[in-house]
Amino acid sequence: MSANAMMRHVTAATRNRHKTGEIAAILGGEWIVEDLTGRPELPEPDETGATFEENAIIKALAASGALDGLVLADDSGLEVDILNGAPGVRSARYAGDRATDEENRAKLLDELAGRPHAVEEPMTARFRCVMALAEGGCVLATFPGCVEGRIALAEAGEGGFGYDPVFIPDGFTQTFAELEAGTKNCLSHRGRALSSLKAWLSIRAG
Repeated sequence: MSANAMMRHVTAATRNRHKTGEIAAILGGEWIVEDLTGRPELPEPDETGATFEENAIIKALAASGALDGLVLADDSGLEVDILNGAPGVRSARYAGDRATDEENRAKLLDELAGRPHAVEEPMTARFRCVMALAEGGCVLATFPGCVEGRIALAEAGEGGFGYDPVFIPDGFTQTFAELEAGTKNCLSHRGRALSSLKAWLSIRAG
């Protein structure tokens, strides 16, 4: 049997190349991970869910209904305790529906800086993620992941994407954007969700 025949394929229901690359790195070399970049005819579904799980399922079903094979959808975001869990499910659209990562981070830091005694307040936060795996228009399972940490009041680091430059995971003094990719992937919410997914697939196959 050829090496290619032994490879497993999954389509990530995203056009975010950073996210696709991170999923591929975490799943490992035995997986071929494609995404929706080359499928412009597939519309972006409205993320109307109130939770990460609901939105992940919406995205997984929308893509799986049009594609063959396994489809993996991720919905994730940052929850900041002193902002009552914001930006939460609105993380990617915090500064507006077409906001850039830079604009979202700027809004977050502006809101935190505007709070009385912001420097003294504990900026506890977490990245939360839910992965939904679908095939043939049906959801097979969902996999949550979470990493606790705190918010840095100034951006640091050139790696990662999204809110990585302002998030410091527990046990570290560096932001996700400063950590090596391998270290971040072992710690991250997405890494933990994908670890559960891989274990589930192994049991299903075995």
